[in-house]
Amino acid sequence: MSAEFPTARPRRLRRTPALRRMVAATRLHPADLILPLFVKEGIDEPAPVASMPGVFQHSRDSLRKAVHEAAEAGVGGVILFGIPAVKDARGSAADDPDGILQVALRDVASDVGDALVVIADTCLDEFTDHGHCGVLTGSGDVDNDATLERYASVAVAQARAGAQMVAPSGMMDGQVGAIRAALDADGFAELPILAYTAKYASSFFGPFRDAAECAPQFGDRSTHQQDPAGPLEEALREARLDLAEGADAVMVKPALAYLDVIRRFRDEVDVPVAAYQVSGEYAMVEAAAANGWIDRDRMIMESLVSIKRAGADLILTYWATEVARRL
Repeated sequence: MSAEFPTARPRRLRRTPALRRMVAATRLHPADLILPLFVKEGIDEPAPVASMPGVFQHSRDSLRKAVHEAAEAGVGGVILFGIPAVKDARGSAADDPDGILQVALRDVASDVGDALVVIADTCLDEFTDHGHCGVLTGSGDVDNDATLERYASVAVAQARAGAQMVAPSGMMDGQVGAIRAALDADGFAELPILAYTAKYASSFFGPFRDAAECAPQFGDRSTHQQDPAGPLEEALREARLDLAEGADAVMVKPALAYLDVIRRFRDEVDVPVAAYQVSGEYAMVEAAAANGWIDRDRMIMESLVSIKRAGADLILTYWATEVARRL
């Protein structure tokens, strides 16, 4: 029970910065943050991504520098996306031991050691010439079960290259189980899987497709990514399935438009919950800040705090290194 006004005055605990800091219930830590990074084959200098100011397609050398900076800032992990010079219908470069992502994983894993967690995005859309997340049937649909075979091979190639965690993002049914079985059979039973469990068919992904050069050449991804208007129970079902198949952590993507899903995941599961603050969220803040419409730094921190408050243990964000330094 509590007193009534005027005896009760909630503003007392908001009066000074020190008081607010002392009673804060939501706290960000650099180790909570994961930095997404893009590495492109065949470039010698980092290439700016026009729709994501401050984000680059990295060369091997600039990627190593970016990872070192993240480690020095105390960032918890990095997740790498590879952009090959040559793409084909089956995404052959995705599991090529000498493909750009495997080369980058070896570079980074040897550089940073245990300073942060090196995560590999396990998907095909960056590697296919059609831009879809899997191999296609003759009619142009994504073939779920044939794609599982490719994901399993890709995950093993990433593990052999030094990935310390794999993150399947294609939203194929059974992807976690197929990858878990393949990793275990190849001697990587200890390698954790961060599952993209509730990944929505979202308009917030647009700038990412510029950065990763993975826009679908036809159609969209609505047949496998979740419907934004779909029932929340569908996301929870995906979580149960991923956990049953061996997922070690689950993810919601995007973050800000799906805080309710993050909250339900945190209430329902007993593994870490990650949330991806995606490219569209990043681009909107940067664009508004460039026009002088918002306080950029405050909005970045407020958005991250809201994701953390909703229940995310881990946050993938393009501001990871900047925010870690500030913290």
